[in-house]
Amino acid sequence: MQACALTDIGLRRPVNQDYVFESTEPVGAFPNLFILADGMGGHKAGDFASKYLVETMVGYVSRTRETKVVPALNSALKLSNTMIYYKSQEVPELRGMGSTMVAAVIEQDILTVANVGDSRLYLIRDGITQVTKDHSYVEELVDRGELERGSQDYLMKKNIITRAVGSDEDVDADYFEVDLLEGDYILLCSDGLTNMVDDDTIFSIISGNGSLNYKARTLVMTANENGGSDNIAVILIKYTGGVKEDA
Repeated sequence: MQACALTDIGLRRPVNQDYVFESTEPVGAFPNLFILADGMGGHKAGDFASKYLVETMVGYVSRTRETKVVPALNSALKLSNTMIYYKSQEVPELRGMGSTMVAAVIEQDILTVANVGDSRLYLIRDGITQVTKDHSYVEELVDRGELERGSQDYLMKKNIITRAVGSDEDVDADYFEVDLLEGDYILLCSDGLTNMVDDDTIFSIISGNGSLNYKARTLVMTANENGGSDNIAVILIKYTGGVKEDA
């Protein structure tokens, strides 16, 4: 397995509120762990929330005796949510902070995914498939048949998210399982990528030539070339059937 994680401030934001963690080595009972977070709030608040979320989840997974992926991720998420929520109540400059989160673990050809908010995970095989589902205002309207995905109204309001870590006293994640094949690519990313680069271009970059690091850097570069309106975070993984390779 190969993995590469990158964040970039983009071209228009004064601080980088995205935060990533990637390990192809064991973390606690997990054989690997990947987490990406996109913070919300003021300059200090969003930056603090995403970093605090990731570090708290990694710390919990490192210590827990729970060996099943979903219960462990869920407990790590709940702990992070509680700590971020109460910290936001205690510290005025952190009030209102929160963060999206997408996390993944690969174990015995099974990819387990957790997500809150609109950061995404894609599977790239013969084509590109969005595994996660955005927790956003526009997706709720799409589900009710009141809005067409990709329409002008959809694009104008897609940044309004309906679920975030730390914004309320409790939070629920969605969980997904995917059977992997050798050669699959997995992409975790913030909306700083997906708002600037369409799915077809993402697929073209990842399925093209070059090293994993080159492909990850090209995704970030393309987002900036298209406007770079937000921070950009990517974790790109190539699944090699459990065989470790250099990225």
